[in-house]
Amino acid sequence: MPDIVRVLVLGGGYGGVEAAKVLEKQLGRRRDVQITLIDRNSSHILMTELHEVAGGRVEPESVQISYRKLFGARKVDVVMDTIRTVDFQKREAVSQGARYPYDYLVLAAGAEPEDYGIPGIRQHAFTLWSLQDALRLRRHLEDTYRRAAAEPDPQKRLEMLTFVIAGAGFTGVELAGELMDQRVLMCRHHHLDEREVRIVVVEALDAVIPNLPQKLQLKARRYLEKRGVEFMLRSPIIGAQPDRVLLKGGASIQTRTFVWTAGVQGCEFAANLSITKGKCSNRRCSIALTGGTCGNKGCTFLDGQYVEGKRGRLLVNEYMQSPDYANVYVAGDVAWYLEGKRVIPQIVETAVQTGATAAHNIAAEINGGEMKSFKSNYHGIMVSLGTYSAVAHVMGISLSSIFAMAVKHMINVVHLFTVAGVNQVWEYLKHEFLDIRDQRSFIGGFVAYKIRGYWPLLLRLWLGFMWVVEATNKITEGWLDFSDGKSKTGWMFSKGVVQAGVKGAEAVSAASAVSSAAGAAGAASAAADATSAASSAAGAAGAASAAADATSAASAAVSTGAAAGGSAAGAAGAGTAAVSGASAASGAAAGAASAAHGAVAAHGPWLDTTKNILDPNWGLVTWFRGWFMDGIFSHIHFAWFQVIIVMTELLVGLALFGGLFTWWGAVISLGLCVIFTLSGMFAWNQLWFFFAAILMLGGAGRAFGLDSWVVPFFKRWWNGTWLARRSRFYADEPTK
Repeated sequence: MPDIVRVLVLGGGYGGVEAAKVLEKQLGRRRDVQITLIDRNSSHILMTELHEVAGGRVEPESVQISYRKLFGARKVDVVMDTIRTVDFQKREAVSQGARYPYDYLVLAAGAEPEDYGIPGIRQHAFTLWSLQDALRLRRHLEDTYRRAAAEPDPQKRLEMLTFVIAGAGFTGVELAGELMDQRVLMCRHHHLDEREVRIVVVEALDAVIPNLPQKLQLKARRYLEKRGVEFMLRSPIIGAQPDRVLLKGGASIQTRTFVWTAGVQGCEFAANLSITKGKCSNRRCSIALTGGTCGNKGCTFLDGQYVEGKRGRLLVNEYMQSPDYANVYVAGDVAWYLEGKRVIPQIVETAVQTGATAAHNIAAEINGGEMKSFKSNYHGIMVSLGTYSAVAHVMGISLSSIFAMAVKHMINVVHLFTVAGVNQVWEYLKHEFLDIRDQRSFIGGFVAYKIRGYWPLLLRLWLGFMWVVEATNKITEGWLDFSDGKSKTGWMFSKGVVQAGVKGAEAVSAASAVSSAAGAAGAASAAADATSAASSAAGAAGAASAAADATSAASAAVSTGAAAGGSAAGAAGAGTAAVSGASAASGAAAGAASAAHGAVAAHGPWLDTTKNILDPNWGLVTWFRGWFMDGIFSHIHFAWFQVIIVMTELLVGLALFGGLFTWWGAVISLGLCVIFTLSGMFAWNQLWFFFAAILMLGGAGRAFGLDSWVVPFFKRWWNGTWLARRSRFYADEPTK
């Protein structure tokens, strides 16, 4: 074993990325192992979402995940280069200007479209097998609608507005759905008649998406046909010309847009390697082990040996090893393996699982572990039918419409989380829902509409000002004056709980005073209610006056109790007086009601906004008070606790007012609102604090705020830190 074991992964598709991830997980702690991934691009491409880019639903960046994001601080070196060939004898991958030595090699070069040798396909058809393909098709579609709008000749305009897709498999049907939705927008924008647009799917077989159960096939076909998509089944394509698609039987379709999605094969890079390829059954092959096409166009067999054409998939054993070289493994679409009586399909799940198997077995060889055989575990098939619908067969369950679309998005989210973490999940949600245009999401545009940053400016200033007012009021109330050694926050804790730094006797006295004051306040409130009732009774002026006198007496009693220094005795006296006043007021109100002889008694307000949102004695409040306030914050010295509250309110207010770290200020503001609410002291008329803070989370500090300069600076700094790269928790793109 050499001093440094070099593991080289060629290709950054689904199989290559999975192989690199598993290798890093199992070998990343070893200093004598070097893992390198080489790809011609700087990003991993989500191939299953290319139709959305081609149809203009999402932007190109939505299907790109940079390798920096994928691997971050992990022990995987990423090199951008184009490998021309592999020298298996010297154990080197060779590019135009460099040679990369290896001890173990993973070939995950991917696949290419299969044209089956049909004349004119390569020259005159668009494909959809790379981001470049999707962008080229997207530009062509947009330009075609623009030119059609200016074309006066109806026949030429019909040719321009006829879009032909070859293949009714996954890609063909998904692209047809996107073109179906794009048609509406393009015709509206260019003032074209939608009835002039034809979307035609041509298929040699007699089924749409034949991998799905027949019921789902029919649902998909009917859904698309109802929205104007035409299907021409049992119509093999025999050739293509610049403006024409030729069909078997002599028929043809005039079109300026012909997209080929009728199959994939191995790639030219793999076919040119001096390594054993998989067998196939193509039109000119005389011997075959399996049915279907494996990507070896024009292959023939001579004297029991086979000779490959220009395309190929690489033969592997159950460990994903090449039979020629034990240190060469194959993963993804380029692998050819006979599982049972079927060649493994060229789909995402196969790529991921073969990549994981190859990586595990390389790690087993290096670590001295046990190798494992490949065993497929396919969960299902999902096919989108444009923006608003889909069909899926997942784990034996057939789904359609919005349910299938929801499952598709959920599985994409799970995949992205396992591959690139929560940051990429957030990016996906933004591209698919939050930043979507023209309501092209299955939930419409309900979460996509945004407000300009200057509209909530005044609300941000007011919210910040009110937090400063709250802090200032507490300062004037003596929250920062600790000379008397008494806590101002005892009401936030359960009765009998002593805050750190508060003497026991003072704590008991404070608790009793609070309890008595609460009783007095309740009595005064009852008196006020009686006054309201009495005042509202028709013709009860005298009763109202009596009730008002009673209330005044109760208030005086309370004031007297308070003037007594907050002692328990004073508070109790106030409570007694208040109760007497309330009783008198109640009697007066009763007399007024009787004297009114049928007058309608007035009711109080539907919602008293001065009352607390939650009752202090409610179960949730007492639970929160016991677990969090009593269990955690009571152990903090009361002086420090009061300083923390005041300074937090002050800093949050200043931050919101100045638009500095507005997002964090809003989060802390929400936290304070939750704590105060669950403590049973937040009133209904203070609830606006909560909703205003939610609005501030949307970047309100960028409008006339310091965040316009500060946030970009800190994003760049954070994205370059080791912690961000290790956790893959980035703000936008990594900087290192």
